[in-house]
Amino acid sequence: MIISSRCVGIDVSKHHLDIFDEAVGVSERIDNATHAITQLVARWRCDALVVFEATGVYDLELREALHRAGIRFARINPARARDFARASGQLAKTDPIDAQMLAAFARAMKPATEQAATPARNALAKLAKRRDQLVAMRAQEKNRRSEAEDRAMAERIARLIEVLNYEIAEIETEINALVKAEPELADDAQLMRSVPGVGPVACMQLLTQMPELGRLGPKEVAALAGLAPFNVDSGAYRGKRKIGGGRKRVRDALYMAALNAIRRADRFKAFYDRLRQAGKPAKLALIAVARKLLTILNAMLRDRKIYKVAPST
Repeated sequence: MIISSRCVGIDVSKHHLDIFDEAVGVSERIDNATHAITQLVARWRCDALVVFEATGVYDLELREALHRAGIRFARINPARARDFARASGQLAKTDPIDAQMLAAFARAMKPATEQAATPARNALAKLAKRRDQLVAMRAQEKNRRSEAEDRAMAERIARLIEVLNYEIAEIETEINALVKAEPELADDAQLMRSVPGVGPVACMQLLTQMPELGRLGPKEVAALAGLAPFNVDSGAYRGKRKIGGGRKRVRDALYMAALNAIRRADRFKAFYDRLRQAGKPAKLALIAVARKLLTILNAMLRDRKIYKVAPST
């Protein structure tokens, strides 16, 4: 006999959580704080399935409490939740209604649950996010320096850029030390860096944003990264296949890795050239290379085998 999971929907905001537990049948609100969340999670058994929208740092306490309790949960794209609500005929939108719809989503769609992240991966993700913020700030300041109309202002901006350079270098040093200190991360990084085009930034983003690498099939991994092309067909109409959704930061990192790969490795350059000769636009061909890189990385981490350059013929 199969026992159906207990589905729970949670609407997450900065200061509170709205919970709809289908076993209870009514909504409740608690503070988005460690003590309240710990008491909440203690009610549920391991057969519960909790679904909530991805809200960045606001759902961090909830995620960690669910991980500690061994309770399955899924973080879903808010757009996906809203589409489900509209398809169900629910046009009104309040926090309690959203929680109830998320519980219904869990029951109907049975979304894939999130893998438990190790403390090291969590720490690495925070450092990687901060590095991205600093790099974006540096790019903005460089643009401002190029547009500065007087020398004194340009020098002020240059001093700030030097500070940002120092902070970025410090974080990169911490990232390297963290990866080397953790055997699992170090092994994964060594495998990834063996692939032409995968540099330290792409490797870092894959380690933090794609913990599923090596555990899922190639199509599932491509969809997570937003590199899976979807059909746009209706009747006799055949539209262009397009990628969409997924984890944008991973996709951006793989796109840059693809640029490097076609410059450094004959295998990827030949693949890119064949697509261009077939009339494919340059950007589309690069996306295809990025997906090929991801498929190779996924297989390498699954089989724990380092990348080997194919012998020239």
